Amino acid sequence: MALKIAVLLSGNGTTLQNLIDKQAAGMLDASIVCVISSRPDAFGLERARKHDIPAFATQHKFRENPEAFNEEIWSTIREHKAELVVLAGFMCLLQIPKDYTNKIINIHPSLIPAFCGKGMYGDKVHQAVLDYGVKVTGVTVHFVDNEYDQGPIILQEAVPVFDADTPELLAERVQAKEREMYMRAVQLFAKGRVQVDGRKVKIT
Repeated sequence: MALKIAVLLSGNGTTLQNLIDKQAAGMLDASIVCVISSRPDAFGLERARKHDIPAFATQHKFRENPEAFNEEIWSTIREHKAELVVLAGFMCLLQIPKDYTNKIINIHPSLIPAFCGKGMYGDKVHQAVLDYGVKVTGVTVHFVDNEYDQGPIILQEAVPVFDADTPELLAERVQAKEREMYMRAVQLFAKGRVQVDGRKVKIT
């Protein structure tokens, strides 16, 4: 039986579209049971509706009422019996309930623990990489806990940094790696091949 996935997003939904495409191509043993956005104008909601996936925008704003915001999200996720939650450009900090420990994944455009944490996302990460002068950056898929970018690491791969790079050029190479790695991580989870032991994640 296909793994039931909930996708959380805040914007364009390109990761969601990648999941939809891979599922349609038979490359993902998963079914997207709902999509939830922190913003009602997120284009990702339109992508979901186009493919007849239940799509919801949170009625509570995170900054005004974090508890109600989180309660609404988890109520929707549980209602649709999602077994894995995939963060796809979701820009709010979740409060993780015990029953979803190690069942929420995120992808970050650097090699954690470098260039990560609160406020580090998108081109801000790539600019920080270039400013520091490192020769290698990369991509990290990790489980989500109650701190930014602190959960156990599932997969990591390096991406070279070139002297002529701009944040935009670097982002292109990192995002290409992200598209491949995120799908691989979801498929590994769907196959039951991801085992967590404390901070260590083993792929069987």
